Amino acid sequence: MMKIAVCIKQVPAYSDGMMDPKTGVMLRDGLESILNVYDLPAIETALKIKEEVGADVHIFTMGPSKASAVIREAYSMGADRGYLISDKSFSGADVLATSYALTQGMKLVEDYDLILCGKQTTDGDTAQVSGAIAKWLKIPHVNWVTKIVGIEKDSITVSQMMEEEIVTLKIPYPCLLSVEPSIFIPRLPSLKLKIGSKKKKIEVLSLVDMEDKEEGNYGLAGSPTKVERIFPVHRTEQQKIIEKDSREAAKYILEVIENINK
Repeated sequence: MMKIAVCIKQVPAYSDGMMDPKTGVMLRDGLESILNVYDLPAIETALKIKEEVGADVHIFTMGPSKASAVIREAYSMGADRGYLISDKSFSGADVLATSYALTQGMKLVEDYDLILCGKQTTDGDTAQVSGAIAKWLKIPHVNWVTKIVGIEKDSITVSQMMEEEIVTLKIPYPCLLSVEPSIFIPRLPSLKLKIGSKKKKIEVLSLVDMEDKEEGNYGLAGSPTKVERIFPVHRTEQQKIIEKDSREAAKYILEVIENINK
């Protein structure tokens, strides 16, 4: 049976989170969290493949204990097993440290035929974790996947959206795909599976479980990205709409321009 891993992330539900001024790391305490919307199509892709050829779908996420909620959401869609990579040593990770921890976790469980990731996350927006995982594992990877064309015993054929054309690629297993939101419409959670997900086991993998137990390779310590300065983003305020006829509007605009130039 085919073995599929899907990497997902729990992200803040809103964009008004605060940042630590010294480290540049987002302060997530007290923020409402949800499953990253770009990861839903990745889960759906895994489930479509499972329905077509048979597969064991495993979910991986890294975060605090509350991040187990997104694994349960994946269970309610039809995922088979879930793994939470969680340790204080993993906090504050950039792309390199995040991808390394996810890679270490997956290597503990299976030699996966296919790894699926969403396009990007709504909090970091780097779209680089998927490629970094593939580099750590030394496997081929394809970004911007818009369609699964065919699934064979030793390879998968996909359509990749380039800037000016669509390319069809045949990739041997093991491989990693980063899928576009348009690839599939995610299914709604099943009530039966949602009820069952509350009792379903989630494996927690910490630093002591990893093959590489060197704390300096994870989290903030293992992140070469350093934030020099942060500043709040200017938010557009709601503006008042003024309605005037053409002559009055022209006069009003002129007054505004003159006031700006003063």
